[in-house]
Amino acid sequence: MALSEDFEAVLEELQDIAEQVPVPLDLPDHDDLVDIEEAILLPIPPLYRDFLLYASDLVIGGLEPATAADSSSHTYLADMAAEAWQLGLPRELLPICQRANGFYAVNQDDEIVFWSPESDSEEAAESIWHWARDIWANS
Repeated sequence: MALSEDFEAVLEELQDIAEQVPVPLDLPDHDDLVDIEEAILLPIPPLYRDFLLYASDLVIGGLEPATAADSSSHTYLADMAAEAWQLGLPRELLPICQRANGFYAVNQDDEIVFWSPESDSEEAAESIWHWARDIWANS
């Protein structure tokens, strides 16, 4: 699935502000995402799938979004999901990023919510690309 022009613009903005790191992260391929879906028994929503394929190698600010290429990484999506669900994140939500007091998560409609053990989920962004532009890029 190709990114729309709007999302391509957000991706370019993110790439421009990303930190240069000595050992860059890898981007996953479709097989990596299938492996994760099989491990978590939940499909990855379409926009989040695109985010993982095109932007999960970026390092920006203080938040560390889930990654899908390296199963030994502390941000590996399948492991992050298992931890979040154990802490009480509703099973229909897939975490995209851990924050000190909870998780940003995506539902199957590609909407982003913030969830913490102390409160119900609250809407955080219209989509992963809005979250990346408005929250992650400013972290």
